[in-house]
Amino acid sequence: MRTKVTLVLLFLNVALFFFIFKFERNWRTERASLEARRRVLGAEAADIRTLTVTSTAPGGSYRLNRVGETWQLTQPLDWPANPNAVSRIIGDLQILDHETSFAVADLKTNGQSLADYGLDKPKLIVTFTNTPDPQPETRNPKPDTQIPQLTTTLRLGDTTKIGNRLYLLSPDGERIHVVPRALADSLAIPIDELRTNTLLTIPVYEARNLRIQSSTRVALHRDPAAPRWTFDTPIVARASKDATELALTTLGSLHAKAFVTEIPPGPLPSAAPSYRITIEGNNRRETLLLGAPVPAAASPQKLPVSNSAASTTSTDYYAQMEGRSALFTVAIPTGRNSLKETLDQAQEKLREKRVLDFDPRTVTAITLRAPNTAGQPTLTLQRLEAPANSIDAAAWQIIRRNADDTAPQILPADRAAVQRLLEQLTLLSAKEPGGFASDAPTNADLENWGFARPEREISLTLTRPASAPTSAPNSQLSALSSQLTLQLGLSSQRDNFAYARVTGAAFIYAVNSDILTLETPVTPAAWRERTLRELPDGARITALRLTDLVTNKSLLDIVLDDTGNPKPEIQNPQPIATVLAAVRTLRAKSFPQEGFTEKVPLLGDDRPWRYRLDATLSLPGAAAGEPAPVTSLLFTERIGGSQQLAGSKEFNAVFEIEQPVVDALWTLTYTADPGPVLPKP
Repeated sequence: MRTKVTLVLLFLNVALFFFIFKFERNWRTERASLEARRRVLGAEAADIRTLTVTSTAPGGSYRLNRVGETWQLTQPLDWPANPNAVSRIIGDLQILDHETSFAVADLKTNGQSLADYGLDKPKLIVTFTNTPDPQPETRNPKPDTQIPQLTTTLRLGDTTKIGNRLYLLSPDGERIHVVPRALADSLAIPIDELRTNTLLTIPVYEARNLRIQSSTRVALHRDPAAPRWTFDTPIVARASKDATELALTTLGSLHAKAFVTEIPPGPLPSAAPSYRITIEGNNRRETLLLGAPVPAAASPQKLPVSNSAASTTSTDYYAQMEGRSALFTVAIPTGRNSLKETLDQAQEKLREKRVLDFDPRTVTAITLRAPNTAGQPTLTLQRLEAPANSIDAAAWQIIRRNADDTAPQILPADRAAVQRLLEQLTLLSAKEPGGFASDAPTNADLENWGFARPEREISLTLTRPASAPTSAPNSQLSALSSQLTLQLGLSSQRDNFAYARVTGAAFIYAVNSDILTLETPVTPAAWRERTLRELPDGARITALRLTDLVTNKSLLDIVLDDTGNPKPEIQNPQPIATVLAAVRTLRAKSFPQEGFTEKVPLLGDDRPWRYRLDATLSLPGAAAGEPAPVTSLLFTERIGGSQQLAGSKEFNAVFEIEQPVVDALWTLTYTADPGPVLPKP
């Protein structure tokens, strides 16, 4: 009997020790681990999809929903959320640590309850959901299978008596955590700060289409093959890249000024918009609907807008975003060259004002004609091939063809003058106001603007760069074309404009008349190379003689030293050095006429040359015993203070000399200033 009792007691002791070792130890370890862990939330906060905050404070409740990578406010209004504010809330939840925690079950032993910590009726309740990681058997669910979401709820109670902390009830309701008050501050953010003020978020570089609809409908698209914009409606024409992108930038800077809680009288912007502005980007579209202007007495409270650009004048409009019910106001800048003016006159304000669309680097020839002037020759400026391995730009030459079909005259062209012409042609633009004279001119309009016999016809021959696409939409050149022709006319009304059109296009532009009077003369003298002669290296001037042809008196007759400079004993060495430099590099300031003549028009009369300058040259490689070559220049008297003409039979030219040479010749021809001419007594 005693043996059986002993065995039973031994068995019970073993079972008791096994229970204590196996179960009680785990309970104590788990409890100690729970108390020691500081992080309040675990994996449930890793991928938050929705977040709802319920607050006892007026206007403090809201709901957020994540769509893709962006957050949207769904309550109390449907509006994009401020990404910075949402990121702060999510971050505070994910890294939420407690200072200490204790079990709810221990409250009764201390005679306390959740009400002592403000958790029976919490001031803030946070509920968020996420999509859990699928279990192995559901990692490849069927298409119609929806993965359930996990819901987590946190309750925030009173603040602690000591320290800037508050009480928080765990999601399972079994523990109370003491957490920093910063969580409550981020959750209690005002709605005005939680929602973003930005309206149109598609950046300029992403925009592909722009549509503005008011009383008229204007649609533009960006050409994918070239960085340009094109009108689709109401006409097919080139749009200004700068003006369009400035308009997009201004639209992107608009912000919601205030949200309207009381619906104003009249239709909403979504029902009857005054302006419908749509921007399309990469697989997304945004539309701003502007309604009626806000009456001054009904202007709602303004929202703080930190990034809005100050405008001198603006008008508030009721507005909505397409697909959202929220009604708000937005300030639209008004005045000259403002966004309001662009919206009202988009067809003109966004249109490309430049008449020609070409790259000056591709121009190989420029042909100038004056069809309205009888007997005027055709003038071609042709670009020459640049020498191999040369860093200098290619030279140009003049080809003049007369009407009598004689051999063309070829002269070197002034590269700077040609480059200026190309620059003026690229900048030729419609002159405001009324620069777009007509988009569909009649025959009577063409005749009235002088296109029956244009004042000027300018043809550009171009080559397409190897890197350019085979076809460029909206280009004035087709893939196979290599010529662009501009016609310029004058109105029969004799207004202050010249009128321009590109052959093959219907548009007529009113442009500055200077393009005719100053920039496109059809005379070789206007384009001739200003440098007539430059002596080669090694050549030097050995003697210089200046003769007055009226008195046949020698005004200067000197022999130069071996270096080509005046000898020390010669008087006035500086003017002589200036003349020597001009003879070595013979350059014209301008060409008042074509070809050399024995008499030149001077002060209303044809007069003979007054002075002759002879320079004896020593050229490298000249044979011994050969006579030294002499180059001669003829000069008129000085005309006024800054003009004097020179002539050269050798170069068949009459030209105006530059100011330093004019001053040097004055010193050599007059030993003293004769002073003003006094009237006879």
